[in-house]
Amino acid sequence: MKLHNKKILVTGADGFIGSHLVESLVKEGAKVRAFCFYNSFNNWGWLDTIDNEDLNNIEVFTGDIRDPNGVRTAMKDIEVVFHLAALIAIPFSYHSPDSYIDTNVKGTLNIIQAAKDLEVERVLVTSTSEVYGTAQFVPITESHPKQPQSPYSASKIGADCIADSFFRSFNIPLTIVRPFNTYGPRQSARAVIPTIITQLLEGYEEIKLGDVTPTRDLLFVKDTVEGFLQIAKTEALIGHEVNIATESEISIGDLAKELINQINPKAKVVSDEQRLRPEKSEVFRLYGSNKKLMEYTNWEQKYTLKSGLKETIDWFRNENNLTHYKADIYNI
Repeated sequence: MKLHNKKILVTGADGFIGSHLVESLVKEGAKVRAFCFYNSFNNWGWLDTIDNEDLNNIEVFTGDIRDPNGVRTAMKDIEVVFHLAALIAIPFSYHSPDSYIDTNVKGTLNIIQAAKDLEVERVLVTSTSEVYGTAQFVPITESHPKQPQSPYSASKIGADCIADSFFRSFNIPLTIVRPFNTYGPRQSARAVIPTIITQLLEGYEEIKLGDVTPTRDLLFVKDTVEGFLQIAKTEALIGHEVNIATESEISIGDLAKELINQINPKAKVVSDEQRLRPEKSEVFRLYGSNKKLMEYTNWEQKYTLKSGLKETIDWFRNENNLTHYKADIYNI
C-alpha cells in the first residue's frame, strides 16, 4: 500500500510518537487528520510546535478517544488509521486503573468498531513491549507470553486482544504494532531519559532515579516512526503482531552514566524510593526481536543509541523546549 494521497487518521497525534508520525506522513504526501485530545485551551500538544508549513497540511480534529460518537465522526472518509492514543504512564496506572481501561481498552474498541462499520482499508493498533513483562527468553519475539505486571500493561494486553478478536471475527485489516522503549525529542517527563536529561540540564548533581538494574531495548523515535510506515505499506502483515526493536539492551544505570558523561560528569545517581515500582510489577528485562519486521519490510535501524541520545540532548538544550518540563517534580 502506498500512503501518498491516502486519507489517514492518527490518534494521539498531539503526543510524543504521534506528532513525529504526523510529520512523516505529511512528507509522504498523505492527507492527514490529526485526532487530538479535546481541551478548552485549544491546545494541540506537540503539534503546536511543528513547522507551520506542515501544520497547514494537517486537519486537526479534537475529541476524546473514549467517546464512540466522536471517534466515528473523526473516521468519516478515512482510509487508514494509526491508533496511538493511550494512557501510558505506569505509576499513574497504579492508582487510576479505571482511566486506563476506559482509554486504552474502550478507546481501541471504539476505533475498530468504527473501522468495521466504515470499511476502513487498514488499521494499525499501537501496543507496547510492556505486555511481555520481564523477558522469559531473549530476544523477545511476538510469540513471547503476555505478562500483565501493571494495570497499564493489563490494559494494553486487553486492547491487543480486542483488536485481534475483531481480525478473527470480522476480518478487520489490522496489525498490532509493538514498539519497544522509544525515546527522543518531545518525550514526556514520566520517561526515564527525559527525567535524567532535564535534571542534568537544570544543574542538579544528584539525579533521582528508581531501580537502575532493569534493561531496556531503546529505539529512537524516528526509527519507530519508520517502522510504523513500513508496516502500513506491507499488506502481508495484516493479522500480525509486529515488534519494532533494536535487538540490543542497556541497563538504566549504564544509560544514566552515558547521559551524565555527556552533560555533567560531576553528577551522580541517587535512589528515590517513590520512583521504585512494586517488586512484582517491575519489568527487569526487555530485549526485543526485530526478525519479523526485517523479514517482511524494508525497515532498518538508522540511529545508534549514541546518535539518538545526542539528537535528544540537543533538542532538550533548547530553552524553548526545556521550559515544557519541571525537573524538580516527579512526574508519574
